[in-house]
Formats: sequence, structure tokens, C-alpha cells
Amino acid sequence: MPNTTKKIYITGHRNPDTDSVVSAAAYAHLKQLLGETGAVAVRGGKLSPQTEYIFERFQVPVPQYIPDMIPKVAFYMKYNIQPVYGNISLWKAVAEMETLNTKIIPVVKEDGSYCSMLNYNAFAHNILQILDPETSTLFSTNINLITETLSAQQVLGFKTGELFKCVIIVVSDSIETFRKTLALHTPENAVIITADRKDVQEYSIECGVRALILSSGTSMDKEMRAKAEKKGVSVLISPYRSAETAMLVMYSAPASAMADSTVKPVKASDTIRYTRPLLRDSPNRTLPVVDDNNKLIGTISELDLLGDPNVNMILVDHNEMTQALEGVENYAIREIIDHHRIGTLTTKDPITFINRPVGATCTIIVSLYRQNRVPIPKPIASILLAGILADTLILQSATVTDEDKDTALFLSNITNLDIEKLGAEIISAGNKLGDRSPEEIIHQDMKEYNDSDMMFTISQIEVEATEEILDRKEEFIKELEIERRARDALFCAIMITDVTKLTSLLIIAAKNEFMQVLDLPPKGKGVFYLRGIVSRKKQLVPLLAEQVGKLQAAH
Repeated sequence: MPNTTKKIYITGHRNPDTDSVVSAAAYAHLKQLLGETGAVAVRGGKLSPQTEYIFERFQVPVPQYIPDMIPKVAFYMKYNIQPVYGNISLWKAVAEMETLNTKIIPVVKEDGSYCSMLNYNAFAHNILQILDPETSTLFSTNINLITETLSAQQVLGFKTGELFKCVIIVVSDSIETFRKTLALHTPENAVIITADRKDVQEYSIECGVRALILSSGTSMDKEMRAKAEKKGVSVLISPYRSAETAMLVMYSAPASAMADSTVKPVKASDTIRYTRPLLRDSPNRTLPVVDDNNKLIGTISELDLLGDPNVNMILVDHNEMTQALEGVENYAIREIIDHHRIGTLTTKDPITFINRPVGATCTIIVSLYRQNRVPIPKPIASILLAGILADTLILQSATVTDEDKDTALFLSNITNLDIEKLGAEIISAGNKLGDRSPEEIIHQDMKEYNDSDMMFTISQIEVEATEEILDRKEEFIKELEIERRARDALFCAIMITDVTKLTSLLIIAAKNEFMQVLDLPPKGKGVFYLRGIVSRKKQLVPLLAEQVGKLQAAH
């Protein structure tokens, strides 16, 4: 069963760049080293080619992909649920329920796959059907289960593990009446309960009944035993009286036969919105939870939904709700570690909020390793160095600080990696466009912003030459316009940064009123020249926010 430690998901923004994914992976590793075993690095989007290259090159596991944080069964369910196997007796299963103090328990097959749910309503209904004299309901059992349930002494046993449809006949009438009663049933399914009635014993054996149970500890003489052995009739000695023995035999039915097979399982990935009405209609308001192979992994109940989810969040490289994974507001945010402007995200309780004006979140993560006096493993140090270089354009961005440079040098010494050479390699890995669609490129590193109630998005990609993008500018403008209309945004843009010339181009699709106030050097329809601008955060966003202010002033 999975670990029940409360999970701490450490994640970057929903369209993660290299700095975001590396920060999550490295910080989760630090948390684990500090004893927080539930810390897990996750990501909300597809990795860019650059990020894939870095994780593959340094053989660091890629953070788990989670498309959103919309409340799901996995975040509320109970793990480590103790099921019962379907082939044990109902008597033993009920005893297990009593031990666990539960009113419902999952029934599984020998391979752990879900079978049914056992609850008091289900087996009480089934027992009443068996007891109803107006019906002829049979139940499945076998000699081994009967023996175990009765704590009986097995004198003779034949086909002991074979299930059969059992009919119980307690003999207290005359032999003639018994003969008439047995004639109404198939002897191979009959379990006869008697005491020292040799006439009943002998007739039962002659008819070849499935089993003869001698109640109250009654013994069988050797001659009768020999006849039973010759006819293949199982003989058990029960320590209980006939009435008690009969009742217990009914409880020897396999748990799977007495459980409710109509209770269908849900998956951990199912949403709470989908699951809630199923819970309402289920016995005891509880449902089993299975994996993709139908293996039981836990249960979920309506009561579980009233408690806190079993996941907390740590956000890295962002602090705005519009950039966070969808649904993150449903969970407690424990920490935020970022280097961007402070947005509008609010939390229920006080949290650790580290926001520093450095070029990369990876720089802050390195400082946390050092503050906690935790040595950085070489593979983690390697991806942290790559993250800093990627987010600062090899320490040449307008956002770079002396701390970024000092941290890069520190990591270079640990890893024995050359800063310039590694930087060139990761930039080259990230700017190979190939046959990638404009949609994929635009969404690779898209961030959403809100300024004075006006929403817009800016994507960014670094290239060694802008010609390939410019040759496809019409495709990009078309895709940006589709995105703008879908979001009802003021504008959607992509910043193409030339890492060799340390300058950028802006391709934009915008509402007409914004295009009229946009004051940037044009370089064709929908394309503008951004001389000396390479930082989205520090240079482009403030510049465009100023243009948005002009639009508001004009209105």
C-alpha cells in the first residue's frame, strides 16, 4: 500500500520553464534530506526541450506530472485499508470487521484486485434470504470453510476445497420424514446435521450427501466411518448443538458470496465532483478506490471529504494565482519561494514567503541548502547551475545579480562544469524549434498577468537566431489571436530573445484599442523590435504595463 505520510507537492507554475522545474526538484530533495519524507516535486505542464535535456543529461528524475489540483479522490482517500480475501469465511470476515471496528470492509481476490464490499446490510440481507422458509436460496461454501467456522474436528474430508451450493438439513424428525426431506434436494449439495441418530447417519451416507456433521461432539463408530469413507462423504464433529451448528454453517459462506458486488470502485484520479453523488448512493457512504489494474489502494467516504486533504503545497518560481496550477486554492500553501513581483495570491494561515530580487529561483534554493548546512549532491548541483544559466541567459540578463554569479561559480566548483560551455549547450538545446507547432512553442513558457483588471499573457523563447520564427510569424500571430479570444485577453504575445545579440522581438495579437497605444518600434505587422530587452520579468512586463496604463488613461 502507498505511504500514508501527508504529501507536500512542490511545484512551479502551470507552464513551467527550466528554473521552475529545477527549483521544484531540488527543493523537494532538500526537504527529504531534512526529514520531510512526504515532499514530492511535481510539474503542471510539458517539459521544454531545454528542461528535458538538462534532466536527462544529469540523470535526475523528472518531477511527477500533475495537470491540475482540482480536488480528486487521491487527495482525500484513506490508504493502508485492511481488506479481507474473498475466499475466507463470512464468520472470519465479520470477526475481522469487529477487530478493526468498522462497519464496511473491501473484499479482494488473491491478487489484491477489488471484488466487492462487505457490510452488515449486505450479509444480513443474504442470511435472511437463506433463512426464509418460503424460498429455497442456497449458498456457496466448501468443507474447509465449514470446518474452520465450526472449529470442527474433521474425521473424513473429500473435495474439501471445492465450492458447492449448500443446503442445510437439521434432522430432528423421524427417519421417514427425513427421507422425504432429503428427496427434495440434490444429495451432493446436502449438509446433514444430526447427533447420535445412527439411522440418519446411515441413510445420509447411503445417499452420498456432501457432508455429515455430528453435533454436540458426538463420535461415529468405526463401521459407520468405514461406510462414509467408501461413499466419499465428509464427516465433521461439531462442538456445538445442532441449532448453533446450523447457524454457523451459514456463516461459512465465502466473504465474496455475502458481500455487495454492486458497489463499484472509483479511481484515485477521479474528481470529487464526480465521486460525491456516488458516495451518497453507496452503502455506509463509502467507496473502494482502485488503481488502473483494479487493485485496491484504499477507500473514500463522505466523512473523509469533511476533513483536510492529505496534500499541502509549496509554490516555487511564482506567487500569482493565475500562474498556479488550477485548483491550488483548495489546499494549504505552506511556502512560496520566488523572485518575481508579488501578486494577489492570499493564504488562510501565515506561511514562509521568500521573495528575493535575484535572477533565478534556483539561486534561492542553493542558499537554502547552504543555510541548512546540507551538502548538495553533484547531480542536483548540476541541474541547479543549469537552471540559473537558463533563467539569466548565461548570467547576461538584466535580472542577474552578483549573488547569481557567485552561486553559479559555487556550483561550477562542485560539479566541475564550465559555465560558458554548459550555458551554450543548454541554450542550444532549448532553441531547436524543428517541426514544433506555434501552439506548443507559445504554451511552453506562457505566463498570465493582470494589471488594473486587464489580463494578458506573455510567452518567451530563447533562440540563437530569430529568422526561423520570423519566417513563420503569420502562424504565430494566428495562434496568439486564437489564445487571446479564448481567454478574452487584452493581448497575447511571445517574446523571442536572441541570445547571441542579447535583444528580442515581440509578436503580438491584441485588441485594436491596445494596438493603437502600443509605442514600440515596428518590424512588420504584429511584430515589434525590443532593443536590449531580454528579461520578461524585469524589462518587458513593466514596459507593457506602462502601455496598458496609457490605454486606461485614454478611456
